[in-house]
Amino acid sequence: MKKFDGQLALVTGASRGIGAATAEALAAAGAHVVLTGRDTRALEAVEERIHAAGGQATIAPLDLTEPDGIARLAAAISQRWQALDMLVINAAVLPQLSSVADIDAKAFGTAITVNVLATQALLAAFDPMLRASTDARIIGLTTGVARAPRAYWGAYAASKAAFEVLLECYAQETMNVARIRVAIVSPGATRTAMRARAYPGEDPVSVKPPEVVADRLVSLLGGQFASGWRESVNHAG
Repeated sequence: MKKFDGQLALVTGASRGIGAATAEALAAAGAHVVLTGRDTRALEAVEERIHAAGGQATIAPLDLTEPDGIARLAAAISQRWQALDMLVINAAVLPQLSSVADIDAKAFGTAITVNVLATQALLAAFDPMLRASTDARIIGLTTGVARAPRAYWGAYAASKAAFEVLLECYAQETMNVARIRVAIVSPGATRTAMRARAYPGEDPVSVKPPEVVADRLVSLLGGQFASGWRESVNHAG
């Protein structure tokens, strides 16, 4: 028996980076993983690696900016499974770094849609399936600038601060009435495409690979933590 045998996990932004590494690690631990993301071909590649390693996965291409997309996804998943045991909210948009005065309104709107509105939609749409689980766990991936604002990071920091507030409120609302636990994890400097865009001159080898974060997330999901748990994954891989 593997740790997550018989359990269902949903990972957003699973086509690459931390999302893909986490999906593969969860599948290796026995979970059936639903992979969501916009890039169908990249999702298929992740699914193929999972299947080749003996795991189980299903792809569900999804654009989080598409109206009603999350509701349709939840409806489709609930027709096949009764409960959702693990939800990893990893997908996020990083707008162009700029001063607050120069924030591009359209890009900021996209970040708010993906980082905030989609998070609320995910929690609302999957709440019944999470409540149906005997031990539902949610992990939201955040950033240090959400709580320690930094010049030129205003658009992203504001969206992720709102993201954290939604998760913390949901944790408090479900703490005593449902078997749902929520954790917020800041992965720290990690070798991802988003990191490369934010720090174009950085040597990618100088930061930890996504697998280090994925291993920590799987360990957290398999352990006991109080709802509202927060941590940072700052050690190097």
